[in-house]
Amino acid sequence: MTWEVLSIIGTVAFAISGAIVAMEEEYDILGVYILGIVTAFGGGAVRNVLIGVPVSVLWQQQTLFFIAFIAMTIVYLFPHKMLPHWQRWGNFFDALGLSAFAIQGALYAVQMNRPLSAVIVAAVLTGSGGGMIRDVLAGRKPLVLRDEIYAVWAILAGVAVGTRIAHSPISLYVLFIVVAALRILSYTYNWKLPNKSLKTNN
Repeated sequence: MTWEVLSIIGTVAFAISGAIVAMEEEYDILGVYILGIVTAFGGGAVRNVLIGVPVSVLWQQQTLFFIAFIAMTIVYLFPHKMLPHWQRWGNFFDALGLSAFAIQGALYAVQMNRPLSAVIVAAVLTGSGGGMIRDVLAGRKPLVLRDEIYAVWAILAGVAVGTRIAHSPISLYVLFIVVAALRILSYTYNWKLPNKSLKTNN
């Protein structure tokens, strides 16, 4: 049950996040749907390739595709004067998607009896892979590669699930809230990772 709930939360959150980015970049309706689908399912597709699951498994998620389509349609049909409000919530939906999919990806790897390293990689790719593809298609620098803290929270989720710190439904939901809250706090208060620039000032 936990798996299905996290899958639905992540799919809706990332589909909306992708749709909002597409509208910010003034894409047409097809672009909105494509960017939303890529954001919602791209990370899972990359994860499947790296942990040895056929990519074709992705097409068995017809219910999730339908849910994503409904979510994107609602956002697209939202009154234009209210869209700035939706845009401000883009990071919020992104945080929910990151948390839900990072945990879901880690659970997927654990069920396949993969080692901790693979569980962490599955968490990071599932949680941030779709967002990276979205940003590239939107002509933006991938959020996960900036100095802003992003993938760290997916790693945290992977470690918690892979070491069985979080394994019961209640503990997994608590982990979901914690990871999402940390992501929201990190962009709200502009937490950053150290970075080193090779650019020289003339």
